[in-house]
Amino acid sequence: MKKNKLSMRGKEIAAGYMFLLPWLIGFFVFSLYPIIYSVMLSLNEVHITSTEGVTFTWKGVQYYYEALRVDTSFLTILGESVTFICFATPIILVFSLVIAILLNHEFLGRTFFRVLFFFPVIIMSGSVISELLGSYTLDFSQMSGVVYNFLNSLPGILQKPIFFALNNLVLILWFCGVQILLFLAALQKVGREVYEAAEVDGAGSWEKFWKITLPHIKSMILVNAVYTVMEIANYSNNEVLEKISSHMFEVTRPYSFSAAMSWIYFLVIAMILLVIFLLFGRKGKNDV
Repeated sequence: MKKNKLSMRGKEIAAGYMFLLPWLIGFFVFSLYPIIYSVMLSLNEVHITSTEGVTFTWKGVQYYYEALRVDTSFLTILGESVTFICFATPIILVFSLVIAILLNHEFLGRTFFRVLFFFPVIIMSGSVISELLGSYTLDFSQMSGVVYNFLNSLPGILQKPIFFALNNLVLILWFCGVQILLFLAALQKVGREVYEAAEVDGAGSWEKFWKITLPHIKSMILVNAVYTVMEIANYSNNEVLEKISSHMFEVTRPYSFSAAMSWIYFLVIAMILLVIFLLFGRKGKNDV
């Protein structure tokens, strides 16, 4: 029995590596060299001449220092981008999970609403997002009335994330399509008999959510969180990416300064992903 179990485990591991094999081949063939080359660009001054081609002069971390301490706007833009990621990611995950739970129930027109929530993913483009942000985003921080007065009376630690979420509501909800689909797929894998057994034992909806639903989809929360961070970090209207692109062809420092800013941005995003992995990537005693 133990031998068969190990054999089955070995087959699962082999299947996982076979699934990753196309990506690994693509990474080593197409991506590894550009990554190494971008590191070289960020640490050297690039000279492009008609006689010698591309030559490098070692500069060390000079361009990293210029990005962090000399440039007047990069840190501000980077901070705004990180703030948006940190505030928007949990909102997107919670909203996507709630919608997925609702769409997982039987009701008239369920297929239509499943398509409706995924539709923004199909038509997503930089021009569409720009039009939405320009025409349909409300500035809740400037409105008057009961709602604003109530929000303004909250402690400062609560005001900022709430106003941020409301002011960026259109863009945040625009990123929820794929997450809803993934959560829906995870929810459909939870057997109905598990919920029925819990109901026999007297569990209510709240207990079933915390004790059954959430542990079963914890791995999918990790997948969705990573996907959400990467999606927001790379969407077309991202000011950090625009800042990096604007310095790419500078005459005095072509590519090098942009490469340094790119690696700073990469390290910041990697730190956010590490925090997400520490929160959702480790199995606890109640995980399924």
